[in-house]
Amino acid sequence: MPSKFAFSLSSTVVATSDQVSSDLAGEVVILGLSAGIYYGLNEVGASIWNLIQQSKTIQEIQDALLQEYDVEASQLEQDIFSLLSELSAVGLIEIKDEAIV
Repeated sequence: MPSKFAFSLSSTVVATSDQVSSDLAGEVVILGLSAGIYYGLNEVGASIWNLIQQSKTIQEIQDALLQEYDVEASQLEQDIFSLLSELSAVGLIEIKDEAIV
């Protein structure tokens, strides 16, 4: 089943301004203001969330997490893409792919 979220390691990701978030003992809770949806992230998700408070490429996110956690790069890439797809679907992040015009 093809994903409607077409992005790559060179895609740029940033948190939208239409949300508020709070750190709760290493985890993050996010409220999407337009939809009124709460979204919770575990420690690794919180690390990603903290990284994308300013625009980052997915490659930059992966590189930072590979330094922080003991994980295979291929598994981490799948996990990052999965989380970013979820966050994008609920309008909490913007993903821009330089290759798409």
